[in-house]
Amino acid sequence: MPKLPAPRRIAAHTVLAVTVAGTVGAIVAWCVALPPFSVTQLYSLVDLMDGVVYGAAAWLILNRQRGGGRLAGWIVAAAAVGSSVAAFAAQWGLLHSGPGWLLSAHSWAWVPGLYALVVVMPWLLPDRPPVWVGRFGVGIGTGYVLLMTVLMVTAPAPRGVVALPAGAQELRTAVVARSASALSYALVVLGALAALGAAWRWRRGPAEQRHGMGWATVGSGLLTLAFLVTVLPPYLPASAPALLMLASQAFFPAAVAVVVLRQQLWGLQLAVRRTLVWYLMTAAVIASYCAAVATLDGLLPSASAVPQLMVTAAIAAGFQPIRQLVQRQVDRLVYGERPEPLIRRMAGSLHSATELGPAVARALRLAEVRISQDGPEPPDGPPGPPMTVPLTSADRTVGYLHAWPPPGELLGAREAETLTGLAPVVATVVDLARTNDELTRSRRRLAEARDEERRALRRDLHDGLGPALSGIGLGLAAARNLVPRDPERARHLLDRLITELNTRAEDVRGLAHGLLPPVLADGGLEPAIELLRQQYARAGLAVTVRTPQPLDLLPGAVATTAYGVTAEAVRNVHRHAGVDRCTVLLERQPQELRVTVTDHGNGIRAGRTGVGLPAMRERADGVGGTLSIGPAEPRGTTVCLSIPLEES
Repeated sequence: MPKLPAPRRIAAHTVLAVTVAGTVGAIVAWCVALPPFSVTQLYSLVDLMDGVVYGAAAWLILNRQRGGGRLAGWIVAAAAVGSSVAAFAAQWGLLHSGPGWLLSAHSWAWVPGLYALVVVMPWLLPDRPPVWVGRFGVGIGTGYVLLMTVLMVTAPAPRGVVALPAGAQELRTAVVARSASALSYALVVLGALAALGAAWRWRRGPAEQRHGMGWATVGSGLLTLAFLVTVLPPYLPASAPALLMLASQAFFPAAVAVVVLRQQLWGLQLAVRRTLVWYLMTAAVIASYCAAVATLDGLLPSASAVPQLMVTAAIAAGFQPIRQLVQRQVDRLVYGERPEPLIRRMAGSLHSATELGPAVARALRLAEVRISQDGPEPPDGPPGPPMTVPLTSADRTVGYLHAWPPPGELLGAREAETLTGLAPVVATVVDLARTNDELTRSRRRLAEARDEERRALRRDLHDGLGPALSGIGLGLAAARNLVPRDPERARHLLDRLITELNTRAEDVRGLAHGLLPPVLADGGLEPAIELLRQQYARAGLAVTVRTPQPLDLLPGAVATTAYGVTAEAVRNVHRHAGVDRCTVLLERQPQELRVTVTDHGNGIRAGRTGVGLPAMRERADGVGGTLSIGPAEPRGTTVCLSIPLEES
């Protein structure tokens, strides 16, 4: 991350130093003077809270801000410095000592920053206004702030700090006398227009600028209402305007912080999240203290210290529970639910991987969440950069989770932490779903292979053994008819029928051995392959079997699979290769059995279909093996089967 310019860093630390000094000085002066609680002290408390809250915010913005919003940072800095100086001046004046400009600062120091918060700051949210109405509002508001600042600093002593020449002072006095009410109402009107502008962007503006603007609208409206109460006839209690000002100044910084967080403005989302709860708690403690003391002070004797003690004890007792409540509400408002409730909600979606994405999106307030198994590249989704989290189960990547933020927002460290915490659960569900799909497809392919084997057996019986037995039956009937007339011819016919019957019996035995030779029941793969070799030797195919080392006894499933794949491969050579010989190599290694069938015939034709090859793969998958089929050198086909012996 590039460093901020040195002037920005110096300004940030200067603002922090001035606000801290002003705040500490005001508290020390108040402790020395111990003034009675009054409306004036309540306004000083407003200035003190503004100095604390806006001082921290100004330091944060000026010291860490990236991108736009520079004018907003300087407005917050002016509010912080002005409020802390005003608070210090008001309390220091109780001691009746100090220079005149300092004692008068409580009348004018707060004007630039606070007025700019009312009439300029709302136009700058969520960022510098791109339309002419916003620019016009910023210009008019800035002009009004400058005018009021000049009028306040040039006021006659002891309220002002700049002494004008006699003629200029008379002109100022005349202008203020004729337009004092108009200037006060102008602040309210400009503040209302700024609040309406924020409300318009909230309801009608681009989608990417709406998030959090409802809070900014309410905060701006409260500030304007607080100043409206000060210019209206005094129908309310004297402390009401000050309390309303205190409430509005407590709410407005939190509203701005929500806008920054929801739209991740100026690169401050992480730092603002860490301080938002502190802001709210500081404002709540000060506001509660003032309201409670003001109420009890009217009910109990003025010289009694009981109100302050009672309120202090109550705030101390309730601080931690209130802080925890505020922390939960802030986290839920800005980030959505934490993983624990989300996992409980996901319990109803664990049966389907397709339902997990919408469940995560609803709980985390995301635009969309999708789960893909095609690679880390996110699929087409809503506008905005998605966050991709790999899904790993048993050290295998089973998919990727893609999350899109709401329009106009970005996904930060909190969302990344939450999605990473959910990834193992989602990965398990995705892996189970994929395994279930593979099992379903495997069962379907096994059923198809079994049906094909049955059809092949049916063809062999129907097309070979069936007609042969029918012919034998007809021959026996003919021999029976010949016995009375020509016994010699009947004897020769019966001899031929016996030979045919023996041949068909041998075919039946070969067919049975082809399905599962009896020697395989004891793991005897070599004897079974030898019987297969003899069977095809009689059919005209020379099968050379090589075993570099003894195979010994093999597990039944391994022997059966190896024999089935070898028999299918040799059958394909006999039917399709167009050669009269092939080689079978049986190799037993410490951790696997390898079977290789090689011929130098026609090879596998492109586009060839059937269930023989898929059936061999299904057999290999059934025992955790692998099957590869490729060309042989210089021509032909090689079928290689590898079966892990330990797993089997």
